[in-house]
Amino acid sequence: MPLYMDRHNIPQDITAEHVAQMHQEDLKIEHLYGCKGMTYWCDEARKTAFCLIEAPNEDAIREMHQNAHGDVPHKIIEVNAGIVESFLGRIEDPAPLKSEEQLIKDSAFRIVMIAQTNQILCTDEVKSKLRRVLHKNLDLTKETIKNYNGNVVNYDLYKCMASFTSVTQAVLCAITIHSNFKNLSKKVDYPLLELNIGLSTGDPVTNTPDFFEDTIKMTQWLCEVIDGQIVVSPEVRYSYDKENKNDLNENKSVIALNPSEEKFLENLMQFTEKLWNQTNLKVEDFCAHLCCSKAKFYRNMIALTGKSPNTFLKDYRLKRALKMLSVQGGNVSQVAFDSGFNTPSYFSKCFQEAYGMSPSACAKFFI
Repeated sequence: MPLYMDRHNIPQDITAEHVAQMHQEDLKIEHLYGCKGMTYWCDEARKTAFCLIEAPNEDAIREMHQNAHGDVPHKIIEVNAGIVESFLGRIEDPAPLKSEEQLIKDSAFRIVMIAQTNQILCTDEVKSKLRRVLHKNLDLTKETIKNYNGNVVNYDLYKCMASFTSVTQAVLCAITIHSNFKNLSKKVDYPLLELNIGLSTGDPVTNTPDFFEDTIKMTQWLCEVIDGQIVVSPEVRYSYDKENKNDLNENKSVIALNPSEEKFLENLMQFTEKLWNQTNLKVEDFCAHLCCSKAKFYRNMIALTGKSPNTFLKDYRLKRALKMLSVQGGNVSQVAFDSGFNTPSYFSKCFQEAYGMSPSACAKFFI
């Protein structure tokens, strides 16, 4: 039977005790609608509650809630049990939660971290060393996440995603991972090897179709926007500073965005992801979408990314082209056009400058 999570935006006068009672009312009649209430999360401070329910369809969940207590969910999405558990730590009521007197005051709000190394091209001379560094980095990253009470969500050789309940633990974990990587990378002479880390926060169900979709997207954008740094969202910065009575920006490895920078990043990346491979895409198109002058857009880009708009777009396209070549190989000319370059010759020139080799010769140099 499908598994769903719903979101309830609870009124100010509704408490965790009320939500616990509503959960028990659901359990009393769930069989009438073919449902099974697995568990719930309640956050009194943010006035949200989330129910995890096995059900034949979304309508059955709405009818069960309506007839049990009248609080119909604001949003329902289908979820995977393993993914829910990796983000939130459980998929059932904490034992022995069998009465109205036992409350869940466990928020579903999470801090999401992505730690990601860049795609690597190298000769056979250093390939084995780099692979050892990447494997050691992955092992250390997973161990560090565990030490800081985080949950590893998923990972591969280049990337690891984790979920935390504590902002302070998440930030300290990121700083430790970044430091570990610097020490490891000294063992191999490869200056292009970098680790980017993004940290953002959010709820599992919003207005988007997928689980933690908004938070994962923002975290990935933070991870991609500035090379070799830890970049955190304004809410992470605010919460960390509040918990620790200091300024997160004092740490040289951390870049903490303010709300206007985050909004600019969101608009920039949404537009870039939509049209990055269009060969006729121009800086003026970005300006029109972001409703700003060319001069202001240039200043914002330099302040946020350290790159001019044209350089940012070129680098974005090259990274996507490199991914295409690593996954599918194939015709260099087709990859050039598919990644937004006007001509294969210009693509090859840019690729050579960025990676030190031609795209046609790079296949044997992937890790």
